[in-house]
Amino acid sequence: VQLVESGGGLVQPGGSLRLSCAASGFTFSSYFMRWYRQAPGKEREWVATITNGGGGTSYADSVKGRFTISRDNGKNTVYLQMSSLKPDDTAAYYCSVLFGGKVYWGQGTQVTVSS
Repeated sequence: VQLVESGGGLVQPGGSLRLSCAASGFTFSSYFMRWYRQAPGKEREWVATITNGGGGTSYADSVKGRFTISRDNGKNTVYLQMSSLKPDDTAAYYCSVLFGGKVYWGQGTQVTVSS
């Protein structure tokens, strides 16, 4: 299993970013995918989940209405569209999958929201 995130960067408050996570090593279309984030000095927290077919999504209260998770099963990629970004959204963002009883993580992509 390999998960590779991309799309992070520095953005001003109120701005937008789209993160991508390219997956390989498993049948992507059969598994729920999740995004998490970890800010410096804080525990990793769940951000969003999408069902294997993409028809169901759920979000942490802190990002609801601002972030959108989606997936393209033809490209084995899950996305996180982030809008109305706040300084509190500054964190390393990780995608993950529960496969074979084990949770796999990507290497993360850094998002910094600052003026």
